Amino acid sequence: MSVPGSGGTRKLVRALALVVLVSPLASGVGTVQALHAQQVADTAYTPPILDPEFPEGEGPLVLIDEAHFNFHTADGRYLAFARLLRRDGFVVEPSTQPFTSAVLARADVLVIANALAEKDADTDDWSLPTPSAFMRAEIDAVEEWVREGGSLLLIADHMPIPGAAEALAASFGLRFQNGFAVDTVTGRGTATFRRTDGSLRLHPIIDGRTPDERVDSVTAFMGQAFRADGDAEPLMVLDENWILLLPEVAWEFSETTPRIPAANLLQGAVLEHGAGRVAAFGEAAMFSAQVSGAGRTPMGMNVPAADQNYRLALNVLHWLIGRLD
Repeated sequence: MSVPGSGGTRKLVRALALVVLVSPLASGVGTVQALHAQQVADTAYTPPILDPEFPEGEGPLVLIDEAHFNFHTADGRYLAFARLLRRDGFVVEPSTQPFTSAVLARADVLVIANALAEKDADTDDWSLPTPSAFMRAEIDAVEEWVREGGSLLLIADHMPIPGAAEALAASFGLRFQNGFAVDTVTGRGTATFRRTDGSLRLHPIIDGRTPDERVDSVTAFMGQAFRADGDAEPLMVLDENWILLLPEVAWEFSETTPRIPAANLLQGAVLEHGAGRVAAFGEAAMFSAQVSGAGRTPMGMNVPAADQNYRLALNVLHWLIGRLD
C-alpha cells in the first residue's frame, strides 16, 4: 500500500503512507482505522544481482513517468526500483513531459506508477468522480507506441489511483477498479501470493530462466483488484476471501460502503498488444523499498515476507524487453 501525494514543492495531500486495519468482514461490515507514518526511500536496500542482464549503463532505456503528479519517482519512493534496474544494466531516466510520440520514441520501457490528475494531487478530498491523469491525446500516444513495439509497466493501487488510470488501462483491455482490496479473514490489504496455492500463476516471469530468478512468493501492500479482457495472462490472483470496497470518498468506510467479491480478480497480469507488451499491477509499494519512523519500519521489497519481490521486478522488465521468451 502506498498513498500518492505531490512531489517537490507541491503539497502532500495525505500522509505519505497509511496502514489500514479492517475488522474481519465475514459479516460484510467493517470499520477502518488509518495509522499515518511518513516514509522515505530505503537507501541501504541492495538485493543481490548475481548476473546483471547488461553491462552497466548499456541496457535499454526505461522512462519513469514523473509528469502526472506521481507519488513514485526515480529519485523518491521508487529510488530502490530505479537503482535495481540500473544495477541490472538498464538506463533509467525520469519522464517529465506529457506523453507524445516524440517523447515515447526514445524509450524501450515506460513505467507509470500511481499517476494522478492535478485535481486530486492538490487536495485531500479524494471523492468521486475521479478524473483521468492523462489527456486523451496522451492515452492514444501510449497505446499506439505499445502497439508498434513499446513496453509499458502500468501500476495503480487503491482509490483514487485506479480511477485516474482507468481510461489508459482500458486501452489495453484492463478494467481497473477504483477501490480497496481487503482480505475478509485478516481484515487487511496485505496479500502474499504463492506458487504453492496457485495465487501466483505459472508464467515465464514467475519461473525465470535459472533457480536464482525463480519466484515462489510475492507480497503486495494494499491495492486495488482488476479484471483483464482478451488474452491477458494472470500473475497474481486473489482468492474467495477477498472483497473490493468501493467508497465514495477514499478511506471513508461504513456499513453501506459498496463492496463486491474480489475472488479471481487480479493484482498482476501481462499481455501482448500488437507488437508491444504491457505488465499491469494493482499495487505500487511492492516494487519500492521504504522505511518509516525512528525504528525504520520497512515497506516494500525490504520487508522479509517480500524478499522475492525484487526478482519479480527484474523478471517483469526482462519479459517486457523479450528476454524471457
